[in-house]
Amino acid sequence: MGCGRVGATLARGLEDRNHTVSIIDHSAEAFRRLGPSFNGDKITGEGFDQAVLNKAGITRADAFAAVSSGDNSNIIAARVARETFGISNVVARIYDPGRAEVYQRLGITTVATVKWTADQVLRRLLPAGAEPTFRDPSGTIRLDQVSITESWIGHRTIDLQEQAQVRIAWIDRLGEGILPTRASVLQEGDIMHLVMREENAAAAYRVLQHGPQED
Repeated sequence: MGCGRVGATLARGLEDRNHTVSIIDHSAEAFRRLGPSFNGDKITGEGFDQAVLNKAGITRADAFAAVSSGDNSNIIAARVARETFGISNVVARIYDPGRAEVYQRLGITTVATVKWTADQVLRRLLPAGAEPTFRDPSGTIRLDQVSITESWIGHRTIDLQEQAQVRIAWIDRLGEGILPTRASVLQEGDIMHLVMREENAAAAYRVLQHGPQED
């Protein structure tokens, strides 16, 4: 639901991945954003209207995304899709971070646009480790993107994980994602994606900066 810039990009991206897509917008003019190559169904109407949703084929849908410009419309549409039509995979874009947290607890996956944008900017402004890439809803676990420090180049990933008490989820190396094994060795230019406990983050970054402790 919603054929603004986000909705149109999402619809084209799903279709490019060989998914069948129906898109709903209250304005038929909005469908021009999809371009001439879009093959999905374009339904004019309100995305929280059950008749409109049925016309869009929601009874055959695996997922529903509410990404219009209105929080209230997105919330109502997401709840109708989930509670009336039984769609379990529902995502709603919410501008108000407080409301997004409420609906997250009700089982509706939300993307709080303002908070997400602010977090992305903060992560690029602040020093490494000041703000994680992701933090789980409980605030216990965080995911950080960290460039390899010179002191760790040539050392095994397992040594870094044990000494820093982190887990390397994957490594970006020369444009490719790599899953490390016990025998993997860190190389210059590596970008690590580290999973760690929030309470251990400061100590982990000290180990990353100071380098390995040799036996």
